[in-house]
Amino acid sequence: MSKQTRKNPSKSEAMKKPATKSAAAVNKSAATPSASKAAAKAKPAGAAKAKATGKTSTAKSAASAAAGPAEGAKAPVFSLPRDGGETVTLASFSGKKLVLFFYPRANTPGCTKEAIDFTRLKQAFDDCGTAVVGVSADSVKAQDSFRDKHGLATPLLSDPTHAMLAAYGAWGEKSLYGRKFEGIIRSTVLIGRDGKIARVWRNVKVDGHADQVLAAAQLL
Repeated sequence: MSKQTRKNPSKSEAMKKPATKSAAAVNKSAATPSASKAAAKAKPAGAAKAKATGKTSTAKSAASAAAGPAEGAKAPVFSLPRDGGETVTLASFSGKKLVLFFYPRANTPGCTKEAIDFTRLKQAFDDCGTAVVGVSADSVKAQDSFRDKHGLATPLLSDPTHAMLAAYGAWGEKSLYGRKFEGIIRSTVLIGRDGKIARVWRNVKVDGHADQVLAAAQLL
């Protein structure tokens, strides 16, 4: 009886040891998936951060491309065909003040109103020695139609390659109903007789804009 009493505790302890080892293995096994999950979560977070950085960089690049020359800078030179087919250059307006209004598309409501407003004020612009020119990516044929349909009196330049538009900061990223795309940013630039940019208007609101530009030209 005494031998069994001495042996039973040892046997009982021996049986407990594997159980303890098994529990440790289970804990180790349970810890591994958790660590894997944490690593898996960390990786996408890093990727998301890199993606966000890329988007920020792209946005900055687009903003920079659309910024255009600052006030006081030399006006970029250009040479483009106008309605009727004649070629117009920056030098064509030497010694005069010049207004360039960049519009998205001929014969659309906002662009039509803006062009008509500048035509309405043409005599007032002439009186203060200022020429007014419209610019879009429309073809010369489309500009001819635009002019004839609305009786427009300002030259309308055609820039299908967007070279001049980009040079003046009127071409860049736009957004419509959540969709982003490249296009013409409605803008106006006033150039002084010295060939330097005196005023810049970006993301123009059409109502009353032509009158604002005239007031600035009269003070220049």
